Amino acid sequence: MPVLPAWAENLGSISLLLAVVAIVLMRLPPVQGVDHSAAFRRRRVFNWLPLGLTYAFLYMARYNLSVSKAKFGEMPNSLGHPMMGNDDFGWIFGVGTAVYGVSFLINGPLTDRFGGKFAIITGATGAAVMNLALGACAWVLVSQGPGDGREASALYALVADNFRVLFAVLYAANMYFQAFGAVAVVKVNAPWFHLRERGVFGAIFGILISLGIYFAYDWGALIVNNLPLYWVFWIPSLILAAFIAQDVLIVQDTPAKAGYADINTGDATDDDAPAMPPLKVFAMMLRNPIIMTIAFIEFCSGFLRQAIMQWFREYAKQTDIVLGLKTSFVYEHWGLLLCIAGILGGVVAGVISDHFFQSRRGPVAALLYGAMLAGAIVLSFTYTSPFVGPLMILMSMCVVGVHGMLSGTASMDFGGKKNVGVAVGIIDGFVYAGTAAMSFVYAYTLPTAELDASHHYVGACTEPANWIAWPVAMIPVAIVGLYLTTRIWTATASKSAAH
Repeated sequence: MPVLPAWAENLGSISLLLAVVAIVLMRLPPVQGVDHSAAFRRRRVFNWLPLGLTYAFLYMARYNLSVSKAKFGEMPNSLGHPMMGNDDFGWIFGVGTAVYGVSFLINGPLTDRFGGKFAIITGATGAAVMNLALGACAWVLVSQGPGDGREASALYALVADNFRVLFAVLYAANMYFQAFGAVAVVKVNAPWFHLRERGVFGAIFGILISLGIYFAYDWGALIVNNLPLYWVFWIPSLILAAFIAQDVLIVQDTPAKAGYADINTGDATDDDAPAMPPLKVFAMMLRNPIIMTIAFIEFCSGFLRQAIMQWFREYAKQTDIVLGLKTSFVYEHWGLLLCIAGILGGVVAGVISDHFFQSRRGPVAALLYGAMLAGAIVLSFTYTSPFVGPLMILMSMCVVGVHGMLSGTASMDFGGKKNVGVAVGIIDGFVYAGTAAMSFVYAYTLPTAELDASHHYVGACTEPANWIAWPVAMIPVAIVGLYLTTRIWTATASKSAAH
């Protein structure tokens, strides 16, 4: 019997899990007071599926920086240091995520004004173009550098000598356009889902995030290991172009535009109120204690989520001579396991919210934050053992569940379908403010990556004890997040909640 390649086995495992999840969601008892026709439900799936997959592939065009870091790290610059060391990555990713967070404050109102369809097409187009530019820089480094008897070209010297600044600028521009993605998904789906069924949408949102992480890490690694480095940027551009065409043809902002009657969503929307200017909406949201509490919770989520995703494999790789984690199951199947964990976290959180907590999001977020805090404490004592890998997956499951509940679902509930773009903008802006904080904290506290003449890691970064700041920094953030989730334990949406 022929043996399937690893990528095919992983994709098959995820497809099987998604099929099981779909069966479970379809067999859940109907939510009381919500009754849609079968035709409406089919058109709703047909609407969010291409939109959601575009969002998932935006992840592939975002975290390709993380996937390519190791290859860039093997390229020495003119001083003999890695082209992208820990500090370089921290700065490039930190600047990008800071721009991403601020961009929500611009893109949220634009999305409320022009619609989610406009937002996803604009965001995907801009991200595709920026990835073409990043790939062009990688092409120069691969094809114009010294080697095989040739001297480095002037263009190579220009890119190599300005690598950090050049990549920070291009990646920041990419992240501006990426910031349209989450806002677009939530904006389009808000008019299609009643408040009482949005826990299930939170599960869908978590699935989309998880698929995006899988595409980014596993498909990205497949590209990096089998093709020239620049294709890790160019292939996501080509995929996004294909989905942009589908979004143009299929996605509609509201049921009415797809030929169905608009539904009463039961959220904080006042359909009779006139549209307000963006600055007034921002002021209203910033005065809303529930929205702002959610935003600060998501600041913590942004820190914790990326502390796991961006640094576990770097930690494993740089300390491999001591711990041997590069041959572990978790390291070798990182994208697959993150995807499975995210799918399970999103589905469990969504189903519990709608069917056990009467569509309240706070209790689910509190339970998951409690698990994250326990995980961070345990990690601080076990990060030098093989237990670190499974613990990372468990914590990732919890944080994706929280993110789906709050950014993907509570933003619709408390922002209302009219102003959900601004609500998501504020909340997801805080997510990536937390991510930026994480990047800069670790850029300053983690050991500097050094290479020997054979491009192997040497020095302080190879000693696990020097990485203690990695787990310890997660504990106070998890404590704050847990406390804040208890503040919204009883919060429910109403028309008055956003006014």
